[in-house]
Amino acid sequence: MTLAATTIPGYLTGTWTIDPAHSDVSFSVRHMMVSKVKGRFGSFSGSIVTGIDPLASTVTAEIDATSIDTNQAQRDAHIKSADFFEVEKYPTITFSSTSIEPAGEDFLVRGDLTVKGNTKNIPLKLELNGFGPDAFGGTRAGFTATTEISRKEFGVDIDMPMDGGGVVVGDKITITLEIEAVLDAS
Repeated sequence: MTLAATTIPGYLTGTWTIDPAHSDVSFSVRHMMVSKVKGRFGSFSGSIVTGIDPLASTVTAEIDATSIDTNQAQRDAHIKSADFFEVEKYPTITFSSTSIEPAGEDFLVRGDLTVKGNTKNIPLKLELNGFGPDAFGGTRAGFTATTEISRKEFGVDIDMPMDGGGVVVGDKITITLEIEAVLDAS
């Protein structure tokens, strides 16, 4: 199946570079069985190649695992340790798309996510926010993507049981990407 680019308002083909100053890579996880802790990564990069057929487009991204920020330095240090990300051995989290398909008005981007040396194919629900000119004579595109993963499937399998049942950190991680990308001028 192909999708005509003309059905997407403002759609442009080309190579796009993710603008980290106008993008956000964040997550949330259940904490102490009663609330959710949110965090983000401050350093990441990537590119998007939009094809004539939008379903033939590709995405690659790298996240600096050492740039994790949960707004609490002691917790961040623990997450960087061997109990969680083991950033001294695995400093980078990567994503490389393997397919794109329509999903109602949105898209489903499947790709290989590698965390702590473990690679799993995951789905990202992708909302295309639009294409348009920027204030510097360039062109920008915006995307929102979400997914939920099991941290244990990626080797982040520490269990810290709580008295009375449950665990300190839940297994399910909700990931939200707010991405703005700039069309390469070539």
